[in-house]
Amino acid sequence: MQWIAPTSPPPETVWDVYESPLGPLTLEATARGLRSVSFPRRDGGLEQTHRSPTLLAPVVRQLEQYFAGERQSFDLELDIVGEPLAVRVWSELRQIPYGATTTYGALGDAVGHDNPREIGSLVGSTPAPIVIPCHRVIGTDGSLRGYGGGLDRKKALLLLEHGRAGEGRPLPAWAHAQLDLL
Repeated sequence: MQWIAPTSPPPETVWDVYESPLGPLTLEATARGLRSVSFPRRDGGLEQTHRSPTLLAPVVRQLEQYFAGERQSFDLELDIVGEPLAVRVWSELRQIPYGATTTYGALGDAVGHDNPREIGSLVGSTPAPIVIPCHRVIGTDGSLRGYGGGLDRKKALLLLEHGRAGEGRPLPAWAHAQLDLL
């Protein structure tokens, strides 16, 4: 993952919409890599002239493989912009194994920061959710906490991963809700 100082001029971005099982996801990228993944109603005014399904086809292909249970991690160049602590948190999120979860406190310990609320805020500002698996962070008590795409999507992602990685293991407490998203 590349860290770019927030004062750098942004490179030209291209975008497209991927119709995922969770609803449409707006993908944005630069020549350096994937910049963001946005849930429905979270994308801003993007110019039609910058829409590029061809350039974002590798991202779509990997997302389709993930949702089909054929991919457990993403092999994409990222062009993520953020302050150093945020980038450390987002890098650490990529270390959480498929089908596993961690807590905000454990994540804070891993990056050497002891304020779980600030860690939660940084997790919540992950620019490329799903690709950077921020959905794998849960509360210390095992409960689901906020998610930019909504808790139903977070549950759906965790159930998708748990079902593929957790064969033979009982479902966790948060998994009892019936979900139609996947």
